[in-house]
Amino acid sequence: MLELSRIRNGRWEGIVLAEDMPEAEVLYLDRPQPGLEITALEAGKWQLTLPIPTEAITDGVQNFVLHDLKDQTVMGSFTLVAGVPLDEDIRAELNLLRAELDMLKRAFRRHCAETGA
Repeated sequence: MLELSRIRNGRWEGIVLAEDMPEAEVLYLDRPQPGLEITALEAGKWQLTLPIPTEAITDGVQNFVLHDLKDQTVMGSFTLVAGVPLDEDIRAELNLLRAELDMLKRAFRRHCAETGA
């Protein structure tokens, strides 16, 4: 579970609550982003940091999804909005829902393939 999320000096920082070190990735445009660092803070708290790719700093809404590799769930997300102000913030939410739906479709297809359903 993502407890804290912020952007500082071109890096995203998040705090995750988990007993064991999380197996996570950050997806942008449905692709895992390199450079994710996971550091233990204290029992049950982990700091995650990721350099924001320069290609993501562009006009419009850019969504990043923190994905748990163990149980194929979304742990959290963050959004960058740049350029001309958007007419509606709902666009950011719609992009996030699309990313989550794509992840669910992949997990469902993998489940069907593994169980022969």
